[in-house]
Amino acid sequence: MVTSSSSHMVSQQTPSTSLRGVSSGYRSSVEYNTCQMKGVFMPTPSPYDLSPIAQSQPSLVEDGREQTEIQSHIGGPVDAVSDKQIADVPPKLPERDFSGTPYVPVYVMLPLGVINLKCELIDPDGLLKQLRVLKSINVDGVMVDCWWGIVEAHTPQDYNWNGYKKLFQMVSELKLKLQVVMSFHECGGNVGDDVCIPLPHWVAEIGRINPHIFFTDREGRRNPECLSWGIDKERVLRGRTALEVYFDYMRSFRVEFDEFFQNGVISMVVVGLGPCGELRYPSCPVKHGWRYPGIGEFQCYDQYLLKNLRKASEARGHSFWARGPDNAGSYNSRPHETGFFCDGGDYNGYYGRFFLNWYSQVLVDHGDRVLSLAKLAFEGTCIGAKLSGFHWWYKTASHAAELTAGFYNPCNRDGYAAIVATLKKNGAVLNFASAELHTLERQEEFSEALADPDGLMWQVMNAAWDVCTPVASENTLPCHDRVGYNKILDNAKPLSDPDGRHFLSFSYLRLGLGLMERENFMEFERFVKRMHGEAVLDLQV
Repeated sequence: MVTSSSSHMVSQQTPSTSLRGVSSGYRSSVEYNTCQMKGVFMPTPSPYDLSPIAQSQPSLVEDGREQTEIQSHIGGPVDAVSDKQIADVPPKLPERDFSGTPYVPVYVMLPLGVINLKCELIDPDGLLKQLRVLKSINVDGVMVDCWWGIVEAHTPQDYNWNGYKKLFQMVSELKLKLQVVMSFHECGGNVGDDVCIPLPHWVAEIGRINPHIFFTDREGRRNPECLSWGIDKERVLRGRTALEVYFDYMRSFRVEFDEFFQNGVISMVVVGLGPCGELRYPSCPVKHGWRYPGIGEFQCYDQYLLKNLRKASEARGHSFWARGPDNAGSYNSRPHETGFFCDGGDYNGYYGRFFLNWYSQVLVDHGDRVLSLAKLAFEGTCIGAKLSGFHWWYKTASHAAELTAGFYNPCNRDGYAAIVATLKKNGAVLNFASAELHTLERQEEFSEALADPDGLMWQVMNAAWDVCTPVASENTLPCHDRVGYNKILDNAKPLSDPDGRHFLSFSYLRLGLGLMERENFMEFERFVKRMHGEAVLDLQV
């Protein structure tokens, strides 16, 4: 869903307008920076942000006995480069030298369906060979989703971890590390989903009787992708609250895999907090017709969240505010087409500020409650929370796409400070889904969307770093080219940051046939070396 890349590639739109004249869709860079009032650090752009892809041919680091096997998994020998390929290499620009920079561990996400619905490890022999290939280039570890819909599929508190046991043992024997995701959401229906893993069957049965356990939009459409935060404290799941369900699952995992915690194989547990495992509302569901760059819709119309809103409005002394906005448009609206998000719209009025503060606080409170339980369940182990970048409409005053997702981040307010403060409180790492790819294509095709993925990313990263919350990251779309890797490297190790801050780790999406193609894999090996701060021979792209 989040697709973007370097905004350095696209020139600024600069027609002059007043700060209230956002309906025209453009601001000068001076007006935009004044309106933002964020004060974030922005690194100096690198020259290769503009350059085309050029493949290099670094050597593979291989164990002698595995050399033939490894070559067979990356599409053939490494020296088969034709004169035609060499002649086609475009003009080169100097690259930044990352040798001697801080070591950033690189993890590779395993396929979404590496464990099937019966909790069996799919193709263990083939996976073992691929993991050996990753180990041969010094990848630090792998990331894997532990699906709630697989492990607790049929009966409450009846957990089946069998496939994960075999997988973890294989990873441990290769001396790789593990990042595991407590995936309390369904898989299927989002960009990049190639398998379907629903929520547990017993949860679906409850949902057929009581559909209000799911997030609901203004038209009453339910989204069974994850549970509504309105039932965090409601005993509607066979006598348990959603929080108790999450905690029981995490506690079972911690007990089942104690040896991997004790020996340090499990280096981080990322806690699922919403759709796609991310801390956000499911405001842009493709299944309900959303398409980029629509603003999305508020998701607070199940009876439990409406009850929460009613209490908040009564406590404020304005019981008639116990409603969602009636002029916020639909999934594919643009901000200027709505009375709520347009320049001078209701989002900045008394009711609008009340509603958005409540809506975003529900998100923060949910994150706080679940992370506090994860901190208890995984004491002594690093925990993390995923956050994604809603970068479209970032250059407008209202930041509409962020508001419907639960990030109260209009131009005169920092909507991420409360989130990172919650992470800091619970000792959690911010895992930001970096929007580093395809910005040029998206901005050319949808120039009216006023996207700014770089501006958003640096706002979020600085909000975290300012309170000493570590930042990890992952790419949101497949990346195999030098330019994309350079962008990730620049984000991971900002060149001009006076404090020398950098990512805690990076998780690459994802292990598959594309990565194992010969040129792609050699480019990836080069990327891993540079993330590790090692020297590479050819510093040109």
